[in-house]
Amino acid sequence: MEHLKSELDSLRGELTQMYALVHNQLEKAQDVFLENRTSLIKEIASTEKLVNAKELQIDSRCETILALFTPVAVDLRFVLSALKINTNLERIADIADGISRMVVHSKVAFDKNLLVKIQAKEAFSQALAMFTCLEQVFEKEDTLLARDIFSKDKVIDQIMNNATGIAEEYAKDSPENLLQAIPLLSIMKMLERTGDHLKNIAEEIIFYAEAKVLKHAEKKSDM
Repeated sequence: MEHLKSELDSLRGELTQMYALVHNQLEKAQDVFLENRTSLIKEIASTEKLVNAKELQIDSRCETILALFTPVAVDLRFVLSALKINTNLERIADIADGISRMVVHSKVAFDKNLLVKIQAKEAFSQALAMFTCLEQVFEKEDTLLARDIFSKDKVIDQIMNNATGIAEEYAKDSPENLLQAIPLLSIMKMLERTGDHLKNIAEEIIFYAEAKVLKHAEKKSDM
């Protein structure tokens, strides 16, 4: 049992490191996108390699725990959730890297007024707030706090829905505007997916802490 506890503690520590790495990546992507701090792009690309290595390390530890210790009950749920949390965090890191690359490949600087209209800063703020909340939830296993994630994700979804119409109207004015609208909408879609991944993580924490499966529950309640 002591060996299992030691492995689970190490797994928790590695996941905490993964949270910090990916959170930092998303913050840097925000600065690249909103502040045009292109000097951060190399840092994001370099850290992306660290994230990928950490993902493999966590997966390997999970597999070792399952194979050697056959955990049960909450320990088993934690390991299974850790695998999914790890995957979602790695995908968020991919999105952060994708956002920075999208900014580099954009042919023109984004119109500041357009960014305000589509609430790009607010979308990032909500995603980063979700991340901060999740780190606290993971540390304290506070499942009530985890549920705050869901309302923040809905805000991002609404911003994305509004952004589509705003960008379409903006693109009609000139070909140059279209060159901005397309990558901008792609980035906003990436932020929407980030919110989805963060919500997935919150659901996994609730699953291992309370043994409740929330996946698809919201869809059923809407029917």
